[in-house]
Amino acid sequence: MATWNSRGLRGSELEELINRTTERYRENHLCLIQKVPTPITPVEFDKNSHTIKLAYFGQKSTVDYIGVIQGIPVCFDAKECAEDTFTLRNIHPHQVAFMKEFEDQGGVAFFLIHYTKRNVFYYLTFRRLYSFWRRYENGGRRSFRFEEIEEDFIIEPEAGLFIPYLDAVQRDLDQRQTEEEGISERKNGA
Repeated sequence: MATWNSRGLRGSELEELINRTTERYRENHLCLIQKVPTPITPVEFDKNSHTIKLAYFGQKSTVDYIGVIQGIPVCFDAKECAEDTFTLRNIHPHQVAFMKEFEDQGGVAFFLIHYTKRNVFYYLTFRRLYSFWRRYENGGRRSFRFEEIEEDFIIEPEAGLFIPYLDAVQRDLDQRQTEEEGISERKNGA
């Protein structure tokens, strides 16, 4: 029997945990989040079983999930990292551009990262990711280390939820408000 060894299936367990958590949130009327299907273009079909035998990705996918949490538009992507260093090669320029535009329109964009070696789930704010991205674009490292993450955004398990990310979204919103208030105070004091 041949074994299937596809890089494309990486993260499917993480996505299943997110899907189950998101479904629980939806059942409790806390959010409406949808998994975004990866667009494919079929090339070859099996006429007997009516299945796709060969296909290619039709266009670049932007994010894994999109929806709304209590009236706030959100989009996010799920990533796994086996080591303590997360390479930015796992994130594509078109994703960064989409997420930046999404946030510019008043939405919240983020990444859910599972550090598999540590079994730690982490909510990476887009602002933090963007700072790592700009560092790379300015000649710095194309990665960030676990030591560089914001500990406040490590997601702790809760009863009945696999990856309870809504608390991290609230921390993200609170942090944004604090930053905006600080900017406003500096403008008014100047």
